[in-house]
Amino acid sequence: MTNQLDTAVLVALLAGAGFYLCTSRRLLRVLFGFLLLSNAANLVLIGISGDPTDRVSPVVAKSGASGAHADPLPQALILTAIVIGFAVAAYLTVLIYRLYCDRGEATVPALHASGPARAGTPAAEEENNA
Repeated sequence: MTNQLDTAVLVALLAGAGFYLCTSRRLLRVLFGFLLLSNAANLVLIGISGDPTDRVSPVVAKSGASGAHADPLPQALILTAIVIGFAVAAYLTVLIYRLYCDRGEATVPALHASGPARAGTPAAEEENNA
């Protein structure tokens, strides 16, 4: 198989597993699904950027070097996507942890529950003090 076909199969597997996990009721699985989807998107950007073989660096090129230059834009986009993905994953992790501390479970039905928080949690104590 060629490198492009390998990348396409890997992207399909990561995206499929990511979508499957994102449809789960448990929020930790949704977080893992988000991480898989962001990695699949990064691989798509790498796959469409083209093969850098026999291309020279656009920054440090020999004087008089002729030929195609490697495109640095996909690398910059992927680096930015990794940083943003890490920040969103950290935020979702804290959000899931806080939901678990307040409700006693980190599931989608716990998000829609309008009842009081679990007894003994900080949210329940705030409701009792009010």
